[in-house]
Amino acid sequence: MVKSMMKNKVMRAVMRQSCAAVAAIGLCISAVPFVGAHSAHAALAEGAAAPDFTLQGALGGKPLTFSLKDALKKGPVVLYFFPAAFTQGCTLEAHALAEATDTFTKQGATVVGVTAGNVDRVADFSKDECRNKFAVLADPGAKVAGLYKSLSTQGTFLHSDRTSYVIAPDGQILLSYTSQDPETHVTKTLDAVTAWHAKVH
Repeated sequence: MVKSMMKNKVMRAVMRQSCAAVAAIGLCISAVPFVGAHSAHAALAEGAAAPDFTLQGALGGKPLTFSLKDALKKGPVVLYFFPAAFTQGCTLEAHALAEATDTFTKQGATVVGVTAGNVDRVADFSKDECRNKFAVLADPGAKVAGLYKSLSTQGTFLHSDRTSYVIAPDGQILLSYTSQDPETHVTKTLDAVTAWHAKVH
């Protein structure tokens, strides 16, 4: 009995220390936002012009350079920002988007994810959780996230918020959607792409 109680105390202490350490580097992120510790900034509005950018990233684990300008020549772009690779909510969102990528592609849209979080893991994330379906880009210093006003803070840590955009080939933002519920982003962006496709075809 005494040994069991001591073991439970040790486990609780380790969990508290681990969570504190993770939170300190800003990666203690889940589908439920921290009350009082999470501050989001207003995203770009629908109808606004999407800022052009070029970032390095990976598709299926292989490095690539992504240019928004070049991608828009092929059709609309589903640009989604997420806090960090391999966290719970971001993994759920990646799985849902991977499953829907073929539907987006059939309507001429390109899906691409951007994170300012653990940028050194985008290659693995693009392969393991995005299932080789779409590119994931690294945004060191959250510079592109800043252009898109998709920033969120936890204490002094700055990272990309969970915001999705659908950008028309002419560069106009058709959808601007921010929510901490990762799976709703697929429905919202797919509806916007479908509406665009129906309008132009």
